[in-house]
Amino acid sequence: MNSLSNTINYFVFITLELTVLFLGISTLVALVLMYIPQEKIKNWMTGKGIWGNFIGASIGSLTPFCACSTIPMTLGFLEAGVPFGAVMSFVISSPLLNPIILAMLVALMGLQAAVIYFVVVFGAAIAFGVILQKVGGSKLVKNVRIKEGGHKEDEEVPKAFLGKLKVSFRKAWGDFTAVLAYLLIGVGIGAVIYGYLPQEFVLKFAGPTNPVAIPIAAVIGIPLYIRAETAIPIGVALMQKGMSVGAVIALIIGGAGMAIPEMSMLASIFRKKLVGAIVGVIFITAVLGGYIFNMIL
Repeated sequence: MNSLSNTINYFVFITLELTVLFLGISTLVALVLMYIPQEKIKNWMTGKGIWGNFIGASIGSLTPFCACSTIPMTLGFLEAGVPFGAVMSFVISSPLLNPIILAMLVALMGLQAAVIYFVVVFGAAIAFGVILQKVGGSKLVKNVRIKEGGHKEDEEVPKAFLGKLKVSFRKAWGDFTAVLAYLLIGVGIGAVIYGYLPQEFVLKFAGPTNPVAIPIAAVIGIPLYIRAETAIPIGVALMQKGMSVGAVIALIIGGAGMAIPEMSMLASIFRKKLVGAIVGVIFITAVLGGYIFNMIL
């Protein structure tokens, strides 16, 4: 009964906390983006050198998009003539970084963990965007065009602030309802782990003393198809049971960045070699990030 009580309390508390965070931050981000036209974003991303990669990673880290929105935006950037490397920085950072993920990390793991996570992922998005540009990855883009019904800017944006705020909240609510099932699944699994999974089991296979726990966690995340918002509550519960913080971060990055459905969508616009390169980039980021976390924390 004690385990059941702990499980229910954990589920209710984390669900309420993440709901407030998600709606509040999503509304704020949507409101800010209303003041920044997509055309201006594309112009910024065409900047010379590493500046375009910085902007691409920044846009990816600001937009709480799922793959269904990321892919049409990626196509739009490519067709608008945005440099390939900058687009790759956007593709890498988009599923792994957004204000909601960072706020969840702050709430559940602390400010230091959120800062380290941001620096590792943001730096990797810039670096690997530059590398993929240098090795000629642009040759591996298929000749495809945006189909009708893809991502479009809203035709009408209210002029008054209150009008913008209402539209922003409606968008936030729409995003929230779209990910609510994933969020509840993640919190539910985390609650069961928190209440029932034996600590000795976690310590044996994924504790700080296991040198291969981090790459294994990165690989395990791939078939789970978990958004970072889903993986974080699971990871925190595992961490409380003794899983190393590095392995938890590797699981989050691997699961959110290499989800099989997203890779399948990327395969519709990129050739297999480029999709494989992106998977490799995410895996390296997950493993390096995991070891960096273990060293610092």
